[in-house]
Formats: sequence, C-alpha cells, structure tokens
Amino acid sequence: MQANDEQLNLAGEQLAAELEQQGRTIATAESCTGGWIAKVLTDRPGSSAYVQAGLVTYSNRAKQSVLGVDPATLETCGAVSEPVVQEMVIGALRAGEADVAVATSGVAGPGGGSADKPVGTVWMAWGTGPDHLETAICHFEGDREQVRRQTVLYVLQGVTRFLQGR
Repeated sequence: MQANDEQLNLAGEQLAAELEQQGRTIATAESCTGGWIAKVLTDRPGSSAYVQAGLVTYSNRAKQSVLGVDPATLETCGAVSEPVVQEMVIGALRAGEADVAVATSGVAGPGGGSADKPVGTVWMAWGTGPDHLETAICHFEGDREQVRRQTVLYVLQGVTRFLQGR
C-alpha cells in the first residue's frame, strides 16, 4: 500500500468531513507517526472546529506522564503493542477532552526491529471510550517515510469507517 500526498489529503478531508457532520472532536496520540496525523487533519482551514489536541508521545516516559499509560503495560508488552495503543487512546480522550482519539506506536525503521516486531510493525487504535475501541496491527513495507505514510493513511481511513459505523 502506497500513500502519497494526494491520498493523505483526501483521507484527511474525508475524516474532517465526517467529524464535522457528526459534530465530534478528535485528539491524536502519536508515537511512530510523530504528529503526522494531526498535521494532515490541521492542514485544512477551520480544523479547530474538530481537532482538540495532537500529542506526540514518542518516549515511554511521555506515554506514561502525558497519557497515563501504565508502566507495567509498557514493561510487560512493550511500547509497540495492542494494550499500549489502547491505553494511549484512553489517555488522549482524557487529555485532549475529545470525543474520539487515535493512537499509533510502531517500528518505522530503519533500525529498532526485532524478530517479534520487525521494522514496519505498527499497532494502531481509535475509539470513543474503553468499550468502543478498535485496534489494528499492520506490517508495512518500505523505508521509514513509507511506513509512516502508510500508517497515517490507514488510521485516517480506519477512523472514518469507525465513525460511519462500518
């Protein structure tokens, strides 16, 4: 899956339109994407109507202090895991005072991968609360930028489908 600027912009427009139509706000909790999801969402004039916060929590310490991720979860599962992105979403909802939140944590490369979590492994989550969360894991191909672009596109499209109830 490739993700060029045109695809990212279109996916951002579609999510923005869905948020506006539903009167909802969003917060992002980003690790491997480094704020790229928030950047795409705020490229559009008037984005303050639906974007509450963009939180880049790259380090484990930031995930704990800003989002309230449990240190035991990080220790047991690692930052690139389903439980961590779920806790990141809950923390972003709270910290951003938003209706919906997204989270990403992955190994964008070129280094940092392992046998269990090779480069290109990304966990993502989005939702409106602890009982309304979706998670996904992807193993993207390509260099660091390609992995990050694909992650941003996947999340934007995933949140849009989630909000549409599909």
